[in-house]
Amino acid sequence: MPSNTSTRRAKIEAAAPKRGGGANRIVVATVVAVLAIAAVVAGVIVADQAKKKDVTAGGSSLPKNASAMGAGIVINPGAPANVPTLDIYEDFQCPVCKQFEDLYGQHVDQLAKDNKVKLVFHTLSFLDDNLRNDSSNRAANAAACADDQGAFLAYHNAIYANQPEQEGTGYTDAQLKQFAQTAGLSGAGLGTWQKCYDSRSHNQYVESVQTQGSKDGVNATPTIRLNGKDISLSGLTPQSLDAAVKAATK
Repeated sequence: MPSNTSTRRAKIEAAAPKRGGGANRIVVATVVAVLAIAAVVAGVIVADQAKKKDVTAGGSSLPKNASAMGAGIVINPGAPANVPTLDIYEDFQCPVCKQFEDLYGQHVDQLAKDNKVKLVFHTLSFLDDNLRNDSSNRAANAAACADDQGAFLAYHNAIYANQPEQEGTGYTDAQLKQFAQTAGLSGAGLGTWQKCYDSRSHNQYVESVQTQGSKDGVNATPTIRLNGKDISLSGLTPQSLDAAVKAATK
């Protein structure tokens, strides 16, 4: 029969935490959770700092066919005063924007070519925050540099024609240069585009377009406005767009 001392010792040992047991596992799990949260917070802080740097980095010059900070790039600035303004707000990483361009891009381009509308593109870059990259900003800068040489629309179309199937893949610098060549830039013109892109000559303009878009209540892309009024994409056809343009022409 065990003694009282042995019995007490057995009870104490049974109650004591085992080496590597539950209490230690709880402590380790808590430390891991805290570190994971800290890593997420640090990632958000770094991303926010990078975004703030984007806003102030680069030059503040305007693209050739933009009239002011925050204003869109006009495709046909010589359009008659009596035709309506067609504003298109897009993000170069937006898959639905590519769908819009695939369906209606050529028709919209023709409306501008025929001077039936004053066509204005607003290149937004909000998807950089969502996708944790900077491709929208860089693509918008690249398109603005193309505008300096009268090649914005061709560059815009080249980007959408080559948008990656997987959202968030983004664009490399080499791809953005290739789009400039696809848009018809070569020789000295391509060199000028490259210098503009490398120095981000229009970066503050690009950021101002995003800021102005938010102020104007644009919270989705693509957003299409005719003389300031939203056009629903639901049921939109080239014919219905033509009818709306005709009705808005003075």
